[in-house]
Amino acid sequence: MTSESPGRVVLLTASHRVAPGLLSWPAWRALGDADRVLCPDEDHPQLPYLREAGIAVEPLRPTAEELVAACAGGRTVLVLPSGEGDRALTDGLARLAGSGRVAMPDLELLPGSYDLPGARLLDLVQIMDRIRRACPWTSRQTHRGLAKYAIEEAYELVEAIEDGDRHELREELGDVLLQVVFHARIAEEDPEEPFSVDDVAGTLVEKLILRHPHVFGDETAETPEEVREHWLRTKAIEKRRESVTDGVPVGQPGLALAAKLGGRARTAGLDVPPPTGEGIGYELLGLAVRAEAAGVDPEAALRAAARTYRDAIRAAEGLTPDA
Repeated sequence: MTSESPGRVVLLTASHRVAPGLLSWPAWRALGDADRVLCPDEDHPQLPYLREAGIAVEPLRPTAEELVAACAGGRTVLVLPSGEGDRALTDGLARLAGSGRVAMPDLELLPGSYDLPGARLLDLVQIMDRIRRACPWTSRQTHRGLAKYAIEEAYELVEAIEDGDRHELREELGDVLLQVVFHARIAEEDPEEPFSVDDVAGTLVEKLILRHPHVFGDETAETPEEVREHWLRTKAIEKRRESVTDGVPVGQPGLALAAKLGGRARTAGLDVPPPTGEGIGYELLGLAVRAEAAGVDPEAALRAAARTYRDAIRAAEGLTPDA
């Protein structure tokens, strides 16, 4: 550059979800090449690592005019923006550029680190922790007291799926995720057997790897049926179950319970026809088992039929189906 060059401003950003000091090579190169490195925040998390690397950092919060003047003569000034001054600085640079009164330096926004997939889950855990400590209602909740909400949110998620509403689906998935994070946060406070959301995730990771030997191991599976066989076999070994009915929650809706029992017996190769007897319960049991064997979810089928019935009732009342 010539001495008349207006220079260059580099705004170096970094994700707060990535450990400080883990910057990209372009970021470290820009830090080393800059004529000055400015940081308005004395508590900026990157500072200890920059100083350890021998980067001289000046604790200054420049105005837009001061920053432009610092770049005069072709100098490069790198700024680690943070706090409330960021917006004021960028807005000031925009006003100067629009005024046409000064020769503006080149402006580069350089991301020093990027969020990995799932990074926002870290924000969720932090928010949940703060709410648990500060909210009068949240701080008093227990696993047992929240149990009904888990059931409600699961049903609302199923409804969003069946309606095909993408907006609702996204929101209801978030509500179900909240239940997981909420219960995990409560579990941290147990005096005898505490565990955290990391323990929950770690257990799930181990389970998924173990039950997918065709993905993470040497076994093969070419069809969904073979995958299901792998899953059931490894699950049975893990749980050390005596019966194929072990682990089937009897508190679930009746049709789902009947279908689950029928599916367990069929998968195990057990020829156990549904018991017969008087009463509609036995009829429903037989229908649910036959539906499962035919690949039909009896709960979903009944909900679809019930919605049709609901619309017929509304039509009889002179109302539109979705009014």
